[in-house]
Amino acid sequence: MVGLLGHNGCGKSTFLRIVATLLKASAGDCFVYGANVKSDGDVVRHHVGFFSHVPGLYDDLSARENLAFAATMLGFPEADIDAALERVGLTHVAHERVRGFSAGMQRRLSLARLILQRPRLLLLDEPYNNLDVAGIALMNGFIRELNAAGGAAVVVLHDLVPAQGVLDRTVTIRDGRVHTPTAADLRHGGDSPQAITLPVGAAGIS
Repeated sequence: MVGLLGHNGCGKSTFLRIVATLLKASAGDCFVYGANVKSDGDVVRHHVGFFSHVPGLYDDLSARENLAFAATMLGFPEADIDAALERVGLTHVAHERVRGFSAGMQRRLSLARLILQRPRLLLLDEPYNNLDVAGIALMNGFIRELNAAGGAAVVVLHDLVPAQGVLDRTVTIRDGRVHTPTAADLRHGGDSPQAITLPVGAAGIS
């Protein structure tokens, strides 16, 4: 998993949204597994699973209805919905409206949607926010399964601790550009010595 680091507003989330085809880049090209995000959006979306800091759930639908709607719209297998809810620990509230869910429960439901989708590439925007220890373990377990199956993940992080064990490398972004730290930066603690040139080619992104 590749971690994107940087101060607020530097462009980390914008980068993810461009790769997910939710925003148009002002310049340049981006390819996901050979598909251009500008001209081949449907192909890109078939490969990509986007986990936003905003859950994107329907408050007046139940947990199960939210997943069934996503399955219908995006072509997920509805037969796996109950198993996905069980995996994230929401079976007991499967028929309750999402409106009454805590922030952590909504994050778990969003994770269940990703489990159903089974993307090749995960784009995760602060995925550990509002998750308890068990929720963090669920998220990291899913990332490990994805990696074992040949997939990849790119994650926006402010705290590296929850990602220990699944984070392979980090990239620092400054003002919309990849930043390679200088010796002076490292002496002053400005950037992690692990920061390198954006290595997302391994994740199918170029």
